[in-house]
Amino acid sequence: MAQNAENVLDHFDLFRGPEYKEMLENKKKNFENPVPADEVERVREWTKTPEYREKNFAREALTVNPAKACQPLGAVFAAVGFEGTLPFVHGSQGCVAYYRSHFSRHFKEPSSCVSSSMTEDAAVFGGLNNMIDGLANSYALYKPKMISVSTTCMAEVIGDDLNAFIKNAKEKGSVPAEFDVPFAHTPAFVGSHITGYDNVMKGIFEHFWDGKAGTAPKLERQPNDKINFIGGFDGYTVGNLREVRRIFDLMNVDYTILADNSDVWDTPSDGEFRMYDGGTTLKEAAEAVHAKATISMQEFCTEKTLAYIEGKGHEVKAFNHPIGVAATDKLLMEVARITGKPIPEALAKERGRLVDAIADSSAHIHGKKFALYGDPDLTLGLAGFLMELGAEPTHVLATNGNKAWEAKCKELFASSPFGANCHAYAGRDLWHMRSLLFTEPVDFLIGNTYGKYLERDTGTPLIRIGFPIFDRHHHHRYPVWGYQGGLNVLVWILDKIFDEIDANTNVPSKTDYSFDIIR
Repeated sequence: MAQNAENVLDHFDLFRGPEYKEMLENKKKNFENPVPADEVERVREWTKTPEYREKNFAREALTVNPAKACQPLGAVFAAVGFEGTLPFVHGSQGCVAYYRSHFSRHFKEPSSCVSSSMTEDAAVFGGLNNMIDGLANSYALYKPKMISVSTTCMAEVIGDDLNAFIKNAKEKGSVPAEFDVPFAHTPAFVGSHITGYDNVMKGIFEHFWDGKAGTAPKLERQPNDKINFIGGFDGYTVGNLREVRRIFDLMNVDYTILADNSDVWDTPSDGEFRMYDGGTTLKEAAEAVHAKATISMQEFCTEKTLAYIEGKGHEVKAFNHPIGVAATDKLLMEVARITGKPIPEALAKERGRLVDAIADSSAHIHGKKFALYGDPDLTLGLAGFLMELGAEPTHVLATNGNKAWEAKCKELFASSPFGANCHAYAGRDLWHMRSLLFTEPVDFLIGNTYGKYLERDTGTPLIRIGFPIFDRHHHHRYPVWGYQGGLNVLVWILDKIFDEIDANTNVPSKTDYSFDIIR
């Protein structure tokens, strides 16, 4: 069925037409060197076995579909959280196109970021000229208040020195000498997006607190009663940071949210384009050195940053993506201890409502087995909440997890009878998860959009929580932190459970004996 102006077909229907089926079949036959279908099926079935799982887990030199992104993605995420800040990635245009599209597809918002457009000549001779021209163009065209520079693989492989390059660019007049250009080296071939976030956050604080790369005196810390809050790399940053702000306001806490990108990825459609919207002001970023304490919601996402801040005399406290009752209790009690502010009755009532919701729905979740994957802190938060619900987080996987994360997971599992048969897998990828789902099946899978291929392959229903979420809209506007966030996660889990019940009981007169209206 060909396209025509009177009946424009979506690609789902278009490629089911006979001419497209024939075209795709010929392509496979003539160009793909296919093996017989029965051999493909034999191998496919073998990859579901314990024998293949053993071989799969023994591989070392190959990664298949890792559940992580590269450092510069996290670098851009951190940079846009500051007032009027333009992320500048020293590398190729193609890399930056990936970062922009990734964020735009998740947040459904335009995502501004520029590159130094390094090509073959820069790879041979270095990217100094690209930096000089790039900073000049960025400053003139986009009129930022700050430009945050990070790197890609190309710049790191050839060894470009950002500090020297930025100084050279300023001497050439690309930007004024006093203009804020913090930087961080973020090689994409090591670490992950959470490493890039950590490096840029540390780089920005070093810039403001340690004398702006020698162009200003170091800030002498004069402690006050404020606290700093760092959210970390978080696909729910819009909903979560607004929820944190609401909670702190209820507690009457004096605080600064550092790298607040909740507005830039949730701008209104009112006829005005906002390249920069909201964000932590540069003055707030500089004065944050005087705070009495700094709280991070993601320990493994801010390791270097917190170590640097602690070295400035702050009390630092890190959490692991607090979701649910116990995790939120711990967060609020620490905030109350640090600030001396009482927890208000309004939050106590929210806690009671979440406890009530869990009690209402526990029969449907109790004993269910889950596999989950994602960033280290997110998986820890979700695993803790699942056990709080009476579920078993059987397989917990973080490609960017390390031995410390794995040990923390084991400690978490040991704290509850629901963790008795649960295991953590650091450094593993989604092809490892496939083997786990076939050899030790679970009831549900929790992860980002890429899990839909595991859902189709293994038949394990996917609950979409994490980053990126490309094939569902607006989840990032809802918090997962706090009591209200826990309620949101509870509802998402229950909706999938009920959808699966309905899907298995909807054939009239055959499976609909329990096609209930009431759950």
